[in-house]
Amino acid sequence: MSGNAPHEEEALERTYDARLMRRLLGYLHPYRGATVLAVVLIAASALLQLVGPLATAVVLDLFVAPGDPAAPRAAVSRQVAALLARYDLAPDPATGLAVAALVYLVSLVAGFGVVYGQGYLMQMVGQRVMADLRAEIFAHLQRLEVAFFDRTPVGRLVTRATSDVDALDELFSSGIVTLFGDVLQLGGIVGVLFWLDWRLALSAFAVLPLLFLLTLWFKLRARASFREVRVLLARINAFLQEQIAGMAVVQLFGGEAAARTRFARHNRDHRDAHVRGIFYYAVYYPGVELLTAAGLGLVLWVGGGQAVRGTLSVGALVAFLQYAQRFYQPLADLSEKYNVLQAAMASSERIFVLLDTPPAVTAPPNLHRPARVAGAIELDGVDFSYLPGEPVLRNVSFRVAPGEMVAIVGHTGAGKSTLANLLLRFYDVQAGAVRLDGVDVRAWDLASLRRAVGVILQDVFLFSGSVAGNLRLGETAIGDERLRHAAAEAQALGFIERLPGGFAAPVRERGAGFSVGQKQLLAFARALAFDPRVLILDEATASVDSETERLLQAALDRLLAGRTSLVIAHRLSTIQRADRILVLHKGELREEGTHAELVARRGIYYRLYQLQYGRAA
Repeated sequence: MSGNAPHEEEALERTYDARLMRRLLGYLHPYRGATVLAVVLIAASALLQLVGPLATAVVLDLFVAPGDPAAPRAAVSRQVAALLARYDLAPDPATGLAVAALVYLVSLVAGFGVVYGQGYLMQMVGQRVMADLRAEIFAHLQRLEVAFFDRTPVGRLVTRATSDVDALDELFSSGIVTLFGDVLQLGGIVGVLFWLDWRLALSAFAVLPLLFLLTLWFKLRARASFREVRVLLARINAFLQEQIAGMAVVQLFGGEAAARTRFARHNRDHRDAHVRGIFYYAVYYPGVELLTAAGLGLVLWVGGGQAVRGTLSVGALVAFLQYAQRFYQPLADLSEKYNVLQAAMASSERIFVLLDTPPAVTAPPNLHRPARVAGAIELDGVDFSYLPGEPVLRNVSFRVAPGEMVAIVGHTGAGKSTLANLLLRFYDVQAGAVRLDGVDVRAWDLASLRRAVGVILQDVFLFSGSVAGNLRLGETAIGDERLRHAAAEAQALGFIERLPGGFAAPVRERGAGFSVGQKQLLAFARALAFDPRVLILDEATASVDSETERLLQAALDRLLAGRTSLVIAHRLSTIQRADRILVLHKGELREEGTHAELVARRGIYYRLYQLQYGRAA
C-alpha cells in the first residue's frame, strides 16, 4: 500500500502519544463534572466487586461448615467472628445466612446501580465530545482554502469526520474510565488475595507470564492488522465517493464492469484484512480462557490440598476461586482496551493533522469591511500558478471601473476562470496584486469580500433541501418577499410556482430533477437575492437551449444593471454587449478593446470569433 497514491490513507506507527492523549482529554473539560462522577462510580463498582466472595467466605466458615473454632479460617471470617464475640452475639446459622445473603444482594444491586450510572454518564459525555469534535472539524474545513480540497480526496475528509471520530467515541465512552476501573479492581483483588493467603495468591499468579506473552503476541499482530484495515477502509470510502459522484460518466462510457472490478479488488482486500484480524482474535480469547482455566485449576489443586490438610478453610478456598476468576477477566479486557487506545491514537493523529492544517488564505489583523462597495477591480502585474513551474497567469494587469461590463475570452486553459478565483481569494497570487475598490483583496475581510462578489457558474450547484433554501443559503436577512422579487427579476418565478410546493418544493442532492436551464435561472435568482456589487458570469449561458437563453438574457439585463461585471462567455450576444473585451492567451493579456475594435484588428480575438461565429461574421 503506497502512501503516494492520491486516495491512499496514511498508516501511522504510533501506539500511544502522551501529547495526543492530553489534547484528547482536553475535550472532556466542558464535561469534567460528569467525568469525575463517572470515575467515582467506577471506583465504587470496583470496591463492590470485592464484597461477594468475602460474604461467601464468611457464610461457609461460620455458618455452613463452622467446624472447630480453632481451625483455620479466612481472615475476614476470623474478624467477623471476633466482632460477634466482642458484642456477645451468636446468631443461629439461618439468621447468619440471611444477613450474608442480604449483604450479597445489596452489593449486587448497588453494583448494578453504579455501573448503570457510570455507563450512562460516559456514553453521554462521549456523544457530546464527538458532537463537539465533528463541529470543530466541519468549521475548520470551511476555513480551509479551495486548493486544500483540490489536493485532498473528499472520501478521506469524510472518514475523518465519521470513522475516525467514532473510534474516539469508543475511547471516551468505554475506554478511559473503564480502564481505570479495571486497574482499580485488579489492585483490590491482588490485595485481598494476599490478605487471605499469600502462598495461594502466588499460585494464582503463576499463569501471568504465559498470559503476558499471549497478550504481547496478540498486540503486535492485531496492531498491524488494525492499521491495514483502516487504510483499506479509507481507500474504499474515497473510491465510492469518486465513483458515485462520477456515475453519469461511468455509465456514459460503459465503465461499469471496470469500476466493479476495481471495487471488488478494494472490497476483497478489506475483507481479507478483516479476516486476518479475526484470526488473531479467534486465537487470543480462547487462549485467555484456557490460561484462566489453568490458573483456576492450579488454585483448586494447591488450595484443595491445603484444605484437605486442614491449613486452609473451605470459605477461603471458594473466595480464592471467585477472586481468581474475577482477576483474569480484567486482564483480558485490558487487551481490548489496548486496541481501543490504539484505534484512538491513530484516529486522533489523523484528525489533529487535519485540524492543525493552517489555512493558506488568512485574514490580516485589521480587516477591511467597507460600509459600501463601489465595485472597482484592478489586477496589477499578477503572476499565478496552481502547480510550481506551471504558470497560469503571467504579468496580467487591467482595470474595471465601477458599473463596467468586461468580457474575458480565450482558449481553454488561458486562465479566464482563474481571474475569478483570485478576485474571490480562493487562491493568493504569487506576484502582483488583485484589488477591489483600490484595496488588496488580501486585506479584506473574507466574508465582506465574498458578499460583495457574486459568481454564476456554468455548472450550478444546488443543495438538498428546498428551492427557497437554495436561494437563501442560510441568510436569514433575505425574506420571502425579497426571494419572490429576485425570482421574478431572474425570470425564474414562473417555473418555481409550477413546482409542487412552489418555493418550498424539495430539491434533491445536486439539483437532480431540474434541467440545466432551471438551475441557471435559480442561480440568477440567488445572485439577485444577495445583491452583490460585483458579478462574475463564468460560462453561465453556455449549456442552455435557445428558449432558456432568451429568458437568461432577459434576466441578465436585470442582473447586470448598475453592477461591475466580468463575463467569461462564448455567446456572441453576451460578448458584443460588453463595454470591453479582454483576450487572454497562454496566461497573458494579449488584446483589449470593444468587439468592433478587436474584430477590426484581426488578431487572436478575430480568429476565435471566426472559429466560433464565422457564419454570423
